[in-house]
Amino acid sequence: MSFSNKRIVLRERPTADINPSLDNGTFALKEEPIPSQLKADEVLIKVLYVSLDPAMRGWLRDVRSYLPPVQIDEVMRAAAVGQVVKSSSSSFKEGDYVSGRLNWQEYAVASSKHLQKIAVFPGVQVEDFLGILGSSGQTAYWGLFDIIKPKKDDVIVVTGAAGSVGTVVVQLAKIAGARVVAVAGGQEKCDWLKSELKADYALDYKKEGFLSEYKKLLKSLGFVDGIFENVGGEMLDAALSMCKPHARVALCGAISAYNDPNPAGLKNYMSLIGMRIKLQGFIVLDYQDRYGEAAAEMSKWIKSGELKTYTTVVDGGVTHAPQALVDLFSGKNKGKMICKIA
Repeated sequence: MSFSNKRIVLRERPTADINPSLDNGTFALKEEPIPSQLKADEVLIKVLYVSLDPAMRGWLRDVRSYLPPVQIDEVMRAAAVGQVVKSSSSSFKEGDYVSGRLNWQEYAVASSKHLQKIAVFPGVQVEDFLGILGSSGQTAYWGLFDIIKPKKDDVIVVTGAAGSVGTVVVQLAKIAGARVVAVAGGQEKCDWLKSELKADYALDYKKEGFLSEYKKLLKSLGFVDGIFENVGGEMLDAALSMCKPHARVALCGAISAYNDPNPAGLKNYMSLIGMRIKLQGFIVLDYQDRYGEAAAEMSKWIKSGELKTYTTVVDGGVTHAPQALVDLFSGKNKGKMICKIA
């Protein structure tokens, strides 16, 4: 028995924006059979949902980083959740739900040591293990609690606040008793961040005069204790000049510059010295040995209703993943963005 497997592979490295066309763009569609014979301790998985993340743009660059770049003609790397079709491992049986790096394809063969069994409980769906109970939630938890360390009434800025990580950070910061300034693109998202996620303030970075309004608000609040930075660029630059002494900045991402071949540097970097600001970049993989701690805490808050899950699902199968990634960069998601494969 064999399965026909559609896979999205890297055709060429983009220099600026990703071209989502599967005919002549960044990616290409390939189809091949999946053999039924498995090696010892391997698992065949039907992929249900794949993750869409800003970090994917970095994986397409042929540069040194925390992970090697995706190679030409290699299936696009992605976290995913799926269901076991066949197993030669004693740890997994047919029908089990699993998460792992299953990539942009319909079926995946993986070693059991690279998979995690998913235990769904009331209040969550299997796809939430790509978002709030996956890398997005882990990123939010550790960046906030290990680097920023919010205290009651701290002023915490969250940029990219309507995204997969930002939506979790906003909620966790409120649980910690902080005052949250959320920054997102579009008034609708800002209204949603205040009404649904209970952000104290929400500013639309697309609005004319945003930077002036941003700095005015931060000054009126007595300046900033912590920044969870997903956007970078001039937004981070402006916020550095609004920091209190010993402010903490968790530098999670710089989505404003990922498609820019010549990103600009910081101008207000001397604030780091004068205000003794801690600016720390981090990668969620730094905390993989402690994922269980964060999952236990967040599961508790999900069950109590304090922490809510938000997911934008793109339907249509694996061929829709490239366009969905482009849409992620244009801000068409609220919360975690995923593509439904099966």
